Amino acid sequence: MRISDFPVPDTLAGRGALSLARQYQSPAITAHALRSWLWAEAFAVIDGIRDIDHELLYVGAVLHDIGTVGSFDNHTLSYEHAGGHVGVALTAGAGWDQPRRERVLEVIVRHNWPRVDPAMDAEGHLLEIATGLDISGARPDALPEDFRREVLAAHPRGALAAEFGACVLDQAVRKPDTAARRLVDGGVVAKLAANPLETL
Repeated sequence: MRISDFPVPDTLAGRGALSLARQYQSPAITAHALRSWLWAEAFAVIDGIRDIDHELLYVGAVLHDIGTVGSFDNHTLSYEHAGGHVGVALTAGAGWDQPRRERVLEVIVRHNWPRVDPAMDAEGHLLEIATGLDISGARPDALPEDFRREVLAAHPRGALAAEFGACVLDQAVRKPDTAARRLVDGGVVAKLAANPLETL
């Protein structure tokens, strides 16, 4: 398994998502987004999940945390809902029909669910388990070590633990009824620091 096995969708929506991420997010958060996409694609192979909308998965992964940045932060909505609406706006401009635009919102929102049934939402499930690996260190040995090392070399973790930890703490304080509060109460800050990917 190699990065080259998973081509980046060369589409208007794919290019637009990456452009937005690089313009508004920090390098560490954008690298996290790209790793999450690659982990998601790899989990699809490992777990035998087929019939994936790869463009949808890419756009959702690249934008899944964009609701944490100041320009898109919402004073009442959770960061995943805010980011999902950025995805809806982007894909509307890219010509996606309304049902598929709504799927971007669903995938981004569901990445923060405790569990997503792959039979209900394959892309949401894949992004949920991929971010679970990249943030909390879930299933660290499920993907081949050589692949994990290649992805980390291409998209280093940098200051992700400190940046995302501070971000989710801020979100939890300001929006205590959102998933950020559950993540903080579940020890996400300690999990970020102890993630095996930090020392691979």
